[in-house]
Amino acid sequence: MKKYPYNSPQAMARILIMQMIGDGNFDPSEIDELEHLHVYDLLGITRKDFIQVLQAYCNDLSDEADEEGTIHLIDKQRIDDLLETVDEPKKRKVVAALAMNIAKADHDFSEVEMAIFAHILQRWHLTLESLHEVFAV
Repeated sequence: MKKYPYNSPQAMARILIMQMIGDGNFDPSEIDELEHLHVYDLLGITRKDFIQVLQAYCNDLSDEADEEGTIHLIDKQRIDDLLETVDEPKKRKVVAALAMNIAKADHDFSEVEMAIFAHILQRWHLTLESLHEVFAV
């Protein structure tokens, strides 16, 4: 798995990408939601760099395919390793809030997306109430 500096825009983007493709369905509405939520600005990353992180993540996943070519999109250790790369509390809240909103974008918060999101909250000791603070003015 490609390594990015801790708390970098790329590390945060990779967590969102993991959430977006975790259910195996890369819905166009989730991509549209990136623009709507100003994700690139909030993460401090360009659209082009975000796409490069997406490509690198997909390459990493394909490199991890088993002998039959099966790719395991959900792997607890991989998820935990990705979550460890963001340890600043404010950035964790931003990433978690964005992950929730992106997952809801296609109006189908799948069981897999819900499980990943719940794991993010649990692992980072966050609550839905704490995420509300991110965008509340």
